[in-house]
Amino acid sequence: MQPVRLVRGFLTVGLWTFASRLLGFARDMMMAAYLGAGPVAEAFMVAFSLPNMFRRFFAEGAFNMAFVPMFAKRLEAGDDPQGFARDAFKGLSAVLVVFTLIGTLAMPWLVWAMAAGFAGDARFDLAVLYGQIGFSYILFISLVALLSGVLNAFGRFTEASLVPVLMNLMFIAAMWLASVFGWDMGLTLAWTVPLTGIAQFSWTWFSAHRLGYTLLPGRPRMTPELKRLLIIAGPAVLAGGVVQINLLVGRQVASFTEGAVAWLSYADRLYQLPLGVVGIAIGTVLLPTLSRQLRAGDDAAGRESFSRGAEFALFLTLPAAVALVVIAEPLISVLYDRGVWTDQDTWATSVALAAYGLGLPAFVLQKVVQPLFYAREDTRRPFYYAVASMIVNAGFAVGMMPVMGFMAAALATTVSGWVMLAQLWWGARSMGAAARPDARFWARLWRIALASALMGVVLWLAAQGLAPMLAKGGARWLALALLCGAGIVVYFGAGALLGAYSPGDLKRNLRRRRG
Repeated sequence: MQPVRLVRGFLTVGLWTFASRLLGFARDMMMAAYLGAGPVAEAFMVAFSLPNMFRRFFAEGAFNMAFVPMFAKRLEAGDDPQGFARDAFKGLSAVLVVFTLIGTLAMPWLVWAMAAGFAGDARFDLAVLYGQIGFSYILFISLVALLSGVLNAFGRFTEASLVPVLMNLMFIAAMWLASVFGWDMGLTLAWTVPLTGIAQFSWTWFSAHRLGYTLLPGRPRMTPELKRLLIIAGPAVLAGGVVQINLLVGRQVASFTEGAVAWLSYADRLYQLPLGVVGIAIGTVLLPTLSRQLRAGDDAAGRESFSRGAEFALFLTLPAAVALVVIAEPLISVLYDRGVWTDQDTWATSVALAAYGLGLPAFVLQKVVQPLFYAREDTRRPFYYAVASMIVNAGFAVGMMPVMGFMAAALATTVSGWVMLAQLWWGARSMGAAARPDARFWARLWRIALASALMGVVLWLAAQGLAPMLAKGGARWLALALLCGAGIVVYFGAGALLGAYSPGDLKRNLRRRRG
């Protein structure tokens, strides 16, 4: 994949992910207005996080990281990719059916493991009920991840990127219907979870079917290729488990402060916008691309792909991180402050958002560096690095909880993210030239950082000047639009003057491919 096509792939996935995140904001704004940070909201967030957590454990963060490089290489070589995908689908679906049944029955223990602070009040019983209703989501969404891997290997990024858009549209429609017909909002959200899983699975299944990949459940066969997949996926599964332990620690710390689970969840939604748009786009496109280039022995092309991925990541991530830190409170206030939302909710959520913002570049760059390992079918070292970051996360969160309260969970996430990135970067040194950013990356890095800093100063000054408009009763949305617009203009203007990017590069990347 040429650099222009590579960045175009980033933009395709990124734009659809951006649309999904915007709809996710609309979903969370409605939830904040209807439920605030109360017990129903916290119970649903914990219940919904359970299948999402195990989804990352089974599929996106583990199984798929092993499956995509192996499938892409077989596709490139014409080595029966359909048979390999069929066996992987059968094996994963068989495991997921069993796990879904066990998880649904064990829901009280899972909720206690996620949020022991809920025990003894209404939040616990609600979370168990919502969790039992929605846990089957893991079956459908994990298979969606595998089907998306097949689509991405063919360069069909749009079809796979549309599924989160579909999910958020269904949640928005469900809450609207609940408000019109007087349905119980918590139960409505809980039943919507498995319905969105079925819809997303159906969309990706038919997309793969049109490519000739009709994947159906069945009795799995332990072929040599599937054994190889399991051997490679094993450390990645364990690494995914380590990441989820980090999340468990954060939830446990937050669950002992009433409202904190909701504050962290709302802040995470806003922080996930740039992380999802940039990080998911790069990880989705870069992994199959590097796998093909390394199979062909083209280290020069691999270095070019890696360097442009890192450059693209920082070009969009650094200014986003600065904005999340500098204008956290105006963002939270305008987006969520309505209905039963309170000023305390705004302050606590904005502080958590600023803490997450400090770690944003680290988490996005992890998405750039990890494919260097997975494309080489090296899943062991990322697992060892994840264990080390888990120890840092748990030690910081638990150790600082008496001092900082729920904020210890947010800052622990950021600190462990930078530790993980440092380990990945250090470990990649032995991979040769393909793992070393080129001269253009280093030349533009300091320029991107300086343009982001200048934007941060302007944002802070503009927020002070627009404070009356940003307050309740003022023209809040207009003020926020002016604030964001000023930041964008200053960043891109300063970036062009400093040479942080080339306008010609942007035009070439955005131009439609001819022929």
